[in-house]
Amino acid sequence: MKAKLLFITLTLITFCAVAQKEAEKTTPSPIVAYGEPITLETAKKILNAAQAFAATKQWTVVIAIVDTGGNLVLLEKFDNTQIGSIEVAIGKAKTANNFKRPTKAYEDGIATGGAGLRVLNVPGITPVEGGEPIFFNGKIIGGIGVSGMKSTEDGEVVKAGLAALK
Repeated sequence: MKAKLLFITLTLITFCAVAQKEAEKTTPSPIVAYGEPITLETAKKILNAAQAFAATKQWTVVIAIVDTGGNLVLLEKFDNTQIGSIEVAIGKAKTANNFKRPTKAYEDGIATGGAGLRVLNVPGITPVEGGEPIFFNGKIIGGIGVSGMKSTEDGEVVKAGLAALK
């Protein structure tokens, strides 16, 4: 009986430690601030780089860029991309901007289960890889979201777009 109780106690302690680590991963840094909203020129630069990368892979995607208020600045839908990807791409961009973190952080949290599932109750979160905040001079100026392929491939398109700022 004591062994069983010890096992249960250790299991609960381990579960709580894992849940705490996952919560830390999705907690925004208090020092990350919003800057001036992304300009149309900068948004076009990011979109063009993302679009060029996706085209080389022959991936049909939707690319959405939002400003710091979560308002749509640019949207590009490749021909033959599934219509549902429009809202998903916008959702990923808004999630990354509004919650100051990549959407992959939420996907990873859900995959761990337990406390990570709490994200499913938060309105306005698209918990799938393919959304990233856009940083300029250390501040968030908007978000980018891509949808249409596997979420890992969407994430590659996002990173290619963001590389245009470096």
